[in-house]
Amino acid sequence: MSSAMPSSVPPAVPPVRPPARQCLLRAARAALADRPWPRIRMVEVARAAGVSRQTLYNEFGSKEGLGTALVADGVETFLERTARAAAEASRGSADPVAGCAAAAARVVRAAHDEPLVRAVLTGCWEPRLPPPDVPADRLVARLRDRTLGALAAARRSAPGTTADSGPELRRACEVGLRLALSYVVAPCEGSSEATEEAAGVHVVQVLRALLE
Repeated sequence: MSSAMPSSVPPAVPPVRPPARQCLLRAARAALADRPWPRIRMVEVARAAGVSRQTLYNEFGSKEGLGTALVADGVETFLERTARAAAEASRGSADPVAGCAAAAARVVRAAHDEPLVRAVLTGCWEPRLPPPDVPADRLVARLRDRTLGALAAARRSAPGTTADSGPELRRACEVGLRLALSYVVAPCEGSSEATEEAAGVHVVQVLRALLE
């Protein structure tokens, strides 16, 4: 008669819950997609995040603090994704043009899809959004510097390349992003995809002529 063998299946590990701050920001973003900021109530955000209202106030202090954090979080995500797009497009190459074009396309897409990003980039703030926290000119400088850092890192990693970010790379990055912003302010006729594609193509054409 054989004895029962103990089960070798490990116990299930419960999923790790994100910190309260992340849950609250996520809940606030979801609420903002559904209704204007002036109509969003703190108690509703706390309930949707699964935390107490006191926890919300401990994290942000006030609704104004929550709005400021929401804008800052959206800006940081936008900067990170744009820099990543530039790095992935130019990985292993000393040529920054592909990276600049990818960054430009990402800027146009984000501005179309995310009202917060569009407002911060253009300085045109809709009443339905939280109060502005980042001046447009400061964001453009941060966008340029973050993208430049990603392009410089990709350039240094290219085989046989030791060049760091110099005036040429900085100028290419600046011009590419300024062109992208022009498409944000004045989109092409037709779909958003057409504007995004046109921005990428235009950046490649201009930077090829500039760098040759």
